[in-house]
Amino acid sequence: MLVLITGLLVFLGVHSVRIVADDWRGNWIARHGDKPWKLAYTALSLLGFALIVYGYGLARQTPLVLWATPRGMNHLAALLTLLSFVLLVAAYVPRNAFKTRLQHPMMLSVKVWALAHLLANNTLADVLLFGSFLLWAMLAFRAARQRDRLNPPAALQAKAGATLLSLAVGLAAWAAFALWSHQALIGVRPFG
Repeated sequence: MLVLITGLLVFLGVHSVRIVADDWRGNWIARHGDKPWKLAYTALSLLGFALIVYGYGLARQTPLVLWATPRGMNHLAALLTLLSFVLLVAAYVPRNAFKTRLQHPMMLSVKVWALAHLLANNTLADVLLFGSFLLWAMLAFRAARQRDRLNPPAALQAKAGATLLSLAVGLAAWAAFALWSHQALIGVRPFG
């Protein structure tokens, strides 16, 4: 469990700089440059992610079950992760309705993904992993909305084609991951 917690602290810590020290981040980048920041950010993110994956895998070998998962939660989780995939894709497709209305669809995607997994899973490792990501996404979304109030983003008109593209690619990515990749990469069949 210690490896998982260390990974979460490193990964989410790096991703929390804009939440707790945005001015410090800006000053550091101004003094040292954008490339060194991105290099350090990427290296620490990859280290944290590797520790999370390894630590979660270790924790799953001897799970500490906290409650009995109610029947049907895996189906609800599947539906919520579909929404999560659409929101994730929407973060990268310019001028789609999700992005123009919600402003930060990636953080909302992480919230929905984490909540879905908390509903469907019942171990201490699950609570640590998905609960940490849910809490981080809530704080990150709040911080991003505060930055938006100080420097409002340009109002863009959503385009139907971009919205449909977000939906189609999100649905296709969700289907590929839920039906094939989740089992291969994580060892769990979401519909099994």
